[in-house]
Amino acid sequence: MSTAPRQIRIAIVNDYEIVVAGVAAMLAPHHERIAVVELDSSVPVVSDVDLILYDTFGQVQGDGVDLEDLVHGTDARVVIFSWNLQRELVERAITKGASGYLSKGMPSEDVVRALEQIHAGKIVIPQVGGVLDEGAKGDWPGREAGLTNREAEVLALITQGLSNQEIADKSYLSINSVKTYIRTAYRKIDVTRRSQAVVWGMKHGFEPDRMRSLDPEAVLD
Repeated sequence: MSTAPRQIRIAIVNDYEIVVAGVAAMLAPHHERIAVVELDSSVPVVSDVDLILYDTFGQVQGDGVDLEDLVHGTDARVVIFSWNLQRELVERAITKGASGYLSKGMPSEDVVRALEQIHAGKIVIPQVGGVLDEGAKGDWPGREAGLTNREAEVLALITQGLSNQEIADKSYLSINSVKTYIRTAYRKIDVTRRSQAVVWGMKHGFEPDRMRSLDPEAVLD
């Protein structure tokens, strides 16, 4: 009698509850294959999981990602989930020990298939080069106001108090790209000054939640 394969146990890591909930919702239709057992923000993963899916929205990218802190002494593999597909950024993540780097533009079925391949021991990376401007999956603050994932992330970093140059450095964008995203975001939220953008961001969920949620039935003793 054949036995159905065990679900791959996933922890989703990001500081924004709406972001991790959006990724979890994207994976929910594939619950026979993927079990999301931890939605984590700002603290190490504590569940017995197979893979840690690190969503880069409003987070450190590239060399700044501390994979050891994410793994926290477990055998889990880390997978980066990002809209930024620059070759250098992908290569740095893999060199630092990430087992995969997935594009937020991938259909959910392709994401699940890639997670299964990574769980089986394969390193999976996207076709690299450039920044994904449309079609990002999941959810993010400001989406209801018409902000794209990139505009929302820049606004999130502004709300966190970063300068334009710090945003460029953290998100691996050019300073001109950062300024462009700021201009288009400001138009959509009807502000003209940085102080107004910060106030708008604080009122609309752009401050990191810094909380976690565990599935009590899925966490092993």
